[in-house]
Amino acid sequence: MRNQLHVTAKEQETAVLVAVPQWRQTDEKTKEYLDELAFLTETVGAKTLKRFIQKLDKPDLRTYVGKGKLEEIVAYVKEHKVDMVIFDDELSPSQVRNLERELQVKIIDRSLLILDIFALRAQTATARAQVEMAQYQYLLPRLTNLWTHLSRQRGGGVAMRGPGETEIETDRRIVREKISLLKEKLEKFEKQNFEQRKSRSGIVRVSLVGYTNVGKSTLMNLISKSDVFAENKLFATVDATVRKVVIDNIPFLLSDTVGFIRKLPTKLIESFKSTLDEIRESDLLLHVVDVSHPSFEEHIGVVNETLKDIQSAEKPVILVFNKTDLYLQEREQELQEHSPEARPDISDLKSSYMAKEHTPAVFISAANRTNIDELREVLLQHVSRIHLERYPNNQAPQEW
Repeated sequence: MRNQLHVTAKEQETAVLVAVPQWRQTDEKTKEYLDELAFLTETVGAKTLKRFIQKLDKPDLRTYVGKGKLEEIVAYVKEHKVDMVIFDDELSPSQVRNLERELQVKIIDRSLLILDIFALRAQTATARAQVEMAQYQYLLPRLTNLWTHLSRQRGGGVAMRGPGETEIETDRRIVREKISLLKEKLEKFEKQNFEQRKSRSGIVRVSLVGYTNVGKSTLMNLISKSDVFAENKLFATVDATVRKVVIDNIPFLLSDTVGFIRKLPTKLIESFKSTLDEIRESDLLLHVVDVSHPSFEEHIGVVNETLKDIQSAEKPVILVFNKTDLYLQEREQELQEHSPEARPDISDLKSSYMAKEHTPAVFISAANRTNIDELREVLLQHVSRIHLERYPNNQAPQEW
């Protein structure tokens, strides 16, 4: 018995996904949204077992889904011993309490899931404090009877990063004190970041923006010849990263920022003020788009709306359509299958978008380094023009 081996690795948590699309939403769009939710679930290390969908005019105020659908979910959760149920919307505190009472497992909504991913990804002290404050702000109105079933579990897992189990049982006063302390800490970080950004005056600043997982970090590495973390997962980059780049003796600063996503928690946007200031204070935005994604146009809209929310929508933009290699592969497959909805040729796409948006647009593949020279040329033209306009007397920007 002394030599007997015991498995100490933690078993992968299991989840079911729940969505309540409006009647006018197509089945294809519902599947796409749940695919994204499943990707978020996979990113935090959980396994999706099943998806539940119920079309309603609006979610049920008490339990999000109707009585019959809830009974169906309860039966499945019990039979398969599911660890958590994840909803594709933000739930109200009362909905969370009612669902926990009925399901007796962890109830995770979209906002909490995204917060958990940010907690997993945050590396710097600033990012960790930003995520922790957003978690406490989310937690504050949900303290009453929140996750009471945890006393019967071994603890940890999805949605338990950051504040942790012991903090969940604290009262509102302590949570408010935590938020107050974190705000003070973030104010100090903000002053430091402001001084750092001020020291970079006299040089053009460019920020990479876009929907999450579109290849911003890969492009950052390609342009700046750096080693920013890049991975095929949502929110692989949470902390803003700044690199100095020189093209044809013209220097500029390039920032890689956190990716956007639909229904991004408002509290998270508020908490990440200093990180998003890299975008607000940029002279030029490189809006990176995954052109191979079937809903890339909707993703462009989500990013544009988020830029409006942070008062950055009027900045000069270069649209960078990335992953053209995947786009061409999928188009070829559609043509072979004689699909009536086969995607247009890249040349047609270029023409339509350049005419429609009246914005410089470059089609590239960062992974294959396709058309990068054209991107560098367009980028150089814009940076040179902005530099002459902003800093006419500073032909040799200072080092930083």
